[in-house]
Amino acid sequence: MIPFPNIDPNLISIGPIHVRWYGVMYVLGFLAAYLLIQKQERAREIGLVGVVAQDLIFYLAIGLIVGARLGYVLFYQYNNYAAYLKNPVEIIATWHGGMSFHGGLLGAALAGWIFCRRRKLPFPAVADSVFVTVPIGLGLGRLGNFINGELWGRTTNVPWAMIFPDGGPLPRHPSQLYESLGEGLLLFILLWRLRQRRFRDGMMVVFFLVFYGIIRFIIEFFREPDVQLGFLATFFTMGQLLCLAMILAGILLYFLLRAGQTGENVAQR
Repeated sequence: MIPFPNIDPNLISIGPIHVRWYGVMYVLGFLAAYLLIQKQERAREIGLVGVVAQDLIFYLAIGLIVGARLGYVLFYQYNNYAAYLKNPVEIIATWHGGMSFHGGLLGAALAGWIFCRRRKLPFPAVADSVFVTVPIGLGLGRLGNFINGELWGRTTNVPWAMIFPDGGPLPRHPSQLYESLGEGLLLFILLWRLRQRRFRDGMMVVFFLVFYGIIRFIIEFFREPDVQLGFLATFFTMGQLLCLAMILAGILLYFLLRAGQTGENVAQR
Protein backbone atom coordinates (compact mmCIF):
# COMPACT_ATOMS: atom_id res chain seq x y z
CA MET A 1 0.00 0.00 0.00
CA ILE A 2 1.17 3.54 -0.79
CA PRO A 3 0.45 6.42 1.62
CA PHE A 4 -1.85 9.12 0.30
CA PRO A 5 0.36 12.23 -0.11
CA ASN A 6 -2.08 14.62 1.62
CA ILE A 7 -1.21 17.62 -0.54
CA ASP A 8 -2.94 20.80 0.62
CA PRO A 9 -5.78 21.43 -1.89
CA ASN A 10 -5.09 25.17 -1.48
CA LEU A 11 -2.09 26.30 -3.48
CA ILE A 12 -2.26 29.79 -1.99
CA SER A 13 -4.27 31.05 0.98
CA ILE A 14 -4.43 34.74 1.88
CA GLY A 15 -7.08 35.36 4.51
CA PRO A 16 -10.47 34.36 3.07
CA ILE A 17 -8.99 34.07 -0.43
CA HIS A 18 -7.99 30.56 -1.51
CA VAL A 19 -6.41 29.56 -4.81
CA ARG A 20 -7.02 25.84 -5.15
CA TRP A 21 -5.00 23.36 -7.17
CA TYR A 22 -8.21 22.19 -8.86
CA GLY A 23 -8.94 25.68 -10.21
CA VAL A 24 -5.33 26.07 -11.35
CA MET A 25 -5.69 22.83 -13.32
CA TYR A 26 -8.64 24.35 -15.19
CA VAL A 27 -6.57 27.42 -16.06
CA LEU A 28 -3.61 25.33 -17.22
CA GLY A 29 -5.93 23.17 -19.32
CA PHE A 30 -7.39 26.18 -21.13
CA LEU A 31 -3.93 27.69 -21.60
CA ALA A 32 -2.69 24.44 -23.14
CA ALA A 33 -5.73 24.37 -25.44
CA TYR A 34 -5.10 27.97 -26.54
CA LEU A 35 -1.48 27.20 -27.43
CA LEU A 36 -2.06 23.82 -29.06
CA ILE A 37 -5.02 24.96 -31.17
CA GLN A 38 -2.79 27.48 -32.92
CA LYS A 39 -0.15 24.86 -33.68
CA GLN A 40 -2.57 23.00 -35.95
CA GLU A 41 -2.44 23.72 -39.66
CA ARG A 42 -6.20 23.43 -40.12
CA ALA A 43 -6.82 25.97 -37.33
CA ARG A 44 -4.45 28.44 -38.98
CA GLU A 45 -6.17 27.92 -42.34
CA ILE A 46 -9.53 29.07 -40.95
CA GLY A 47 -8.02 31.95 -38.96
CA LEU A 48 -8.27 30.39 -35.52
CA VAL A 49 -5.27 32.26 -34.11
CA GLY A 50 -4.52 35.24 -31.88
CA VAL A 51 -7.52 37.17 -30.61
CA VAL A 52 -9.93 34.82 -32.35
CA ALA A 53 -8.47 31.86 -30.45
CA GLN A 54 -8.62 33.86 -27.22
CA ASP A 55 -12.31 34.60 -27.77
CA LEU A 56 -12.98 30.94 -28.47
CA ILE A 57 -11.33 29.90 -25.20
CA PHE A 58 -13.49 32.44 -23.33
CA TYR A 59 -16.66 31.01 -24.87
CA LEU A 60 -15.55 27.45 -24.12
CA ALA A 61 -14.67 28.28 -20.52
CA ILE A 62 -18.11 29.75 -19.84
CA GLY A 63 -19.88 26.89 -21.60
CA LEU A 64 -17.85 24.25 -19.81
CA ILE A 65 -18.39 25.62 -16.31
CA VAL A 66 -22.12 26.21 -16.78
CA GLY A 67 -22.62 22.88 -18.53
CA ALA A 68 -20.56 20.94 -16.00
CA ARG A 69 -22.60 22.26 -13.09
CA LEU A 70 -25.97 21.80 -14.79
CA GLY A 71 -24.91 18.35 -15.94
CA TYR A 72 -24.04 17.36 -12.39
CA VAL A 73 -27.45 18.46 -11.16
CA LEU A 74 -29.31 16.75 -14.03
CA PHE A 75 -27.30 13.52 -14.29
CA TYR A 76 -26.11 12.91 -10.74
CA GLN A 77 -28.68 14.63 -8.53
CA TYR A 78 -31.97 13.62 -10.08
CA ASN A 79 -33.05 12.17 -6.73
CA ASN A 80 -32.73 15.66 -5.23
CA TYR A 81 -34.58 17.77 -7.80
CA ALA A 82 -37.13 18.87 -5.20
CA ALA A 83 -34.39 20.29 -2.97
CA TYR A 84 -32.89 22.23 -5.87
CA LEU A 85 -36.30 23.65 -6.81
CA LYS A 86 -36.76 24.85 -3.23
CA ASN A 87 -33.32 26.48 -3.25
CA PRO A 88 -32.41 27.27 -6.90
CA VAL A 89 -29.20 29.05 -5.87
CA GLU A 90 -27.73 25.61 -5.17
CA ILE A 91 -27.91 24.86 -8.89
CA ILE A 92 -25.10 27.33 -9.54
CA ALA A 93 -23.24 26.73 -6.27
CA THR A 94 -20.05 25.36 -7.84
CA TRP A 95 -18.22 26.15 -4.59
CA HIS A 96 -20.12 23.28 -2.96
CA GLY A 97 -18.55 20.83 -5.41
CA GLY A 98 -20.09 18.70 -8.12
CA MET A 99 -19.14 19.05 -11.79
CA SER A 100 -19.99 16.64 -14.60
CA PHE A 101 -17.58 16.10 -17.48
CA HIS A 102 -20.36 15.06 -19.83
CA GLY A 103 -22.37 18.16 -18.96
CA GLY A 104 -19.28 20.31 -19.44
CA LEU A 105 -18.70 18.71 -22.83
CA LEU A 106 -22.23 19.56 -23.97
CA GLY A 107 -21.97 23.09 -22.60
CA ALA A 108 -18.63 23.73 -24.28
CA ALA A 109 -19.91 22.28 -27.57
CA LEU A 110 -22.93 24.60 -27.51
CA ALA A 111 -20.73 27.60 -26.66
CA GLY A 112 -18.36 26.67 -29.48
CA TRP A 113 -21.25 26.43 -31.92
CA ILE A 114 -22.49 29.90 -30.90
CA PHE A 115 -18.96 31.24 -31.30
CA CYS A 116 -18.66 29.78 -34.81
CA ARG A 117 -22.03 31.21 -35.82
CA ARG A 118 -21.00 34.69 -34.67
CA ARG A 119 -17.55 34.47 -36.25
CA LYS A 120 -18.79 32.65 -39.37
CA LEU A 121 -16.26 29.86 -38.90
CA PRO A 122 -16.79 26.20 -39.90
CA PHE A 123 -17.92 24.46 -36.73
CA PRO A 124 -16.59 20.96 -37.63
CA ALA A 125 -13.08 22.30 -38.30
CA VAL A 126 -13.07 24.39 -35.12
CA ALA A 127 -14.38 21.45 -33.09
CA ASP A 128 -11.63 19.20 -34.45
CA SER A 129 -8.96 21.73 -33.51
CA VAL A 130 -10.34 21.98 -29.98
CA PHE A 131 -11.08 18.33 -29.25
CA VAL A 132 -7.52 17.14 -29.83
CA THR A 133 -6.44 19.44 -26.98
CA VAL A 134 -9.15 18.45 -24.49
CA PRO A 135 -7.24 15.47 -22.98
CA ILE A 136 -4.65 17.86 -21.53
CA GLY A 137 -7.31 19.55 -19.42
CA LEU A 138 -8.86 16.21 -18.54
CA GLY A 139 -5.57 14.81 -17.30
CA LEU A 140 -4.87 17.89 -15.23
CA GLY A 141 -8.40 17.93 -13.84
CA ARG A 142 -8.06 14.35 -12.61
CA LEU A 143 -4.84 15.31 -10.86
CA GLY A 144 -6.87 18.04 -9.17
CA ASN A 145 -9.41 15.41 -8.06
CA PHE A 146 -6.56 13.34 -6.63
CA ILE A 147 -5.14 16.28 -4.68
CA ASN A 148 -8.63 16.99 -3.33
CA GLY A 149 -8.88 13.36 -2.22
CA GLU A 150 -12.20 12.93 -4.06
CA LEU A 151 -13.66 10.56 -6.65
CA TRP A 152 -11.54 7.71 -5.29
CA GLY A 153 -11.61 4.13 -6.51
CA ARG A 154 -13.14 0.93 -5.25
CA THR A 155 -11.58 -1.07 -2.43
CA THR A 156 -8.68 -3.28 -3.45
CA ASN A 157 -5.55 -5.02 -2.21
CA VAL A 158 -3.22 -4.06 -5.08
CA PRO A 159 0.25 -2.91 -3.92
CA TRP A 160 -0.37 0.69 -5.04
CA ALA A 161 -3.70 1.05 -3.20
CA MET A 162 -4.22 4.10 -0.98
CA ILE A 163 -6.37 5.03 1.99
CA PHE A 164 -8.07 8.31 1.17
CA PRO A 165 -8.83 10.73 4.04
CA ASP A 166 -12.60 10.68 3.41
CA GLY A 167 -12.78 7.25 1.80
CA GLY A 168 -13.01 5.13 4.92
CA PRO A 169 -10.42 2.81 6.47
CA LEU A 170 -9.99 0.44 3.52
CA PRO A 171 -7.36 0.84 0.77
CA ARG A 172 -8.71 1.90 -2.61
CA HIS A 173 -7.66 2.20 -6.24
CA PRO A 174 -6.22 5.67 -6.98
CA SER A 175 -8.61 5.77 -9.92
CA GLN A 176 -8.08 9.51 -10.39
CA LEU A 177 -4.53 8.70 -11.51
CA TYR A 178 -5.79 5.96 -13.82
CA GLU A 179 -8.09 8.52 -15.42
CA SER A 180 -5.35 11.13 -15.62
CA LEU A 181 -3.15 8.72 -17.54
CA GLY A 182 -5.92 7.17 -19.66
CA GLU A 183 -8.25 10.09 -20.40
CA GLY A 184 -5.35 12.53 -20.36
CA LEU A 185 -1.96 11.32 -21.55
CA LEU A 186 -2.97 8.26 -23.58
CA LEU A 187 -5.92 9.95 -25.28
CA PHE A 188 -3.86 13.04 -26.10
CA ILE A 189 -1.12 10.95 -27.73
CA LEU A 190 -3.71 9.10 -29.83
CA LEU A 191 -5.52 12.24 -31.00
CA TRP A 192 -2.40 14.32 -31.55
CA ARG A 193 -0.96 11.64 -33.83
CA LEU A 194 -4.22 11.05 -35.67
CA ARG A 195 -4.66 14.77 -36.40
CA GLN A 196 -1.49 14.62 -38.54
CA ARG A 197 -3.33 12.41 -41.03
CA ARG A 198 -5.85 13.69 -43.53
CA PHE A 199 -9.46 13.30 -42.42
CA ARG A 200 -12.74 15.01 -43.14
CA ASP A 201 -13.59 17.89 -40.80
CA GLY A 202 -15.39 16.44 -37.83
CA MET A 203 -13.52 13.15 -37.67
CA MET A 204 -11.36 14.20 -34.72
CA VAL A 205 -14.57 14.73 -32.78
CA VAL A 206 -15.59 11.18 -33.71
CA PHE A 207 -12.26 9.81 -32.48
CA PHE A 208 -12.54 11.74 -29.23
CA LEU A 209 -16.08 10.60 -28.47
CA VAL A 210 -15.34 6.95 -29.18
CA PHE A 211 -11.88 6.69 -27.59
CA TYR A 212 -12.77 8.72 -24.51
CA GLY A 213 -15.97 6.73 -24.07
CA ILE A 214 -14.10 3.42 -24.22
CA ILE A 215 -11.27 4.50 -21.90
CA ARG A 216 -13.57 6.05 -19.31
CA PHE A 217 -15.99 3.10 -19.48
CA ILE A 218 -13.16 0.68 -18.61
CA ILE A 219 -11.67 2.82 -15.84
CA GLU A 220 -15.09 3.24 -14.22
CA PHE A 221 -14.86 -0.42 -13.16
CA PHE A 222 -12.12 0.70 -10.76
CA ARG A 223 -13.89 3.84 -9.54
CA GLU A 224 -16.35 3.97 -6.66
CA PRO A 225 -19.87 4.82 -7.90
CA ASP A 226 -21.40 8.07 -6.74
CA VAL A 227 -22.81 7.44 -3.28
CA GLN A 228 -26.17 9.07 -4.04
CA LEU A 229 -26.70 6.84 -7.11
CA GLY A 230 -24.82 3.59 -6.59
CA PHE A 231 -24.95 1.11 -9.45
CA LEU A 232 -27.45 1.52 -12.27
CA ALA A 233 -28.76 -1.21 -14.57
CA THR A 234 -27.43 -3.83 -12.11
CA PHE A 235 -23.70 -3.08 -12.20
CA PHE A 236 -23.05 -0.03 -14.40
CA THR A 237 -22.34 3.48 -13.11
CA MET A 238 -23.89 6.69 -14.38
CA GLY A 239 -20.50 7.57 -15.90
CA GLN A 240 -20.51 4.32 -17.88
CA LEU A 241 -24.03 4.88 -19.19
CA LEU A 242 -23.09 8.38 -20.31
CA CYS A 243 -19.94 7.00 -21.96
CA LEU A 244 -22.02 4.48 -23.89
CA ALA A 245 -24.11 7.40 -25.13
CA MET A 246 -20.89 9.16 -26.17
CA ILE A 247 -19.68 6.13 -28.11
CA LEU A 248 -23.02 5.80 -29.89
CA ALA A 249 -22.98 9.54 -30.68
CA GLY A 250 -19.48 9.18 -32.12
CA ILE A 251 -20.54 6.26 -34.33
CA LEU A 252 -23.62 8.16 -35.50
CA LEU A 253 -21.51 11.24 -36.27
CA TYR A 254 -19.11 9.08 -38.29
CA PHE A 255 -21.90 7.84 -40.55
CA LEU A 256 -23.34 11.35 -40.89
CA LEU A 257 -19.95 12.68 -41.97
CA ARG A 258 -19.44 9.80 -44.35
CA ALA A 259 -22.83 10.41 -45.95
CA GLY A 260 -22.77 14.19 -46.01
CA GLN A 261 -19.24 15.31 -46.82
CA THR A 262 -17.04 15.10 -49.90
CA GLY A 263 -13.35 14.70 -50.43
CA GLU A 264 -13.03 18.49 -50.64
CA ASN A 265 -13.38 18.64 -46.86
CA VAL A 266 -10.35 16.46 -46.23
CA ALA A 267 -7.77 18.56 -44.40
CA GLN A 268 -4.41 18.37 -42.75
CA ARG A 269 -4.39 19.51 -39.13
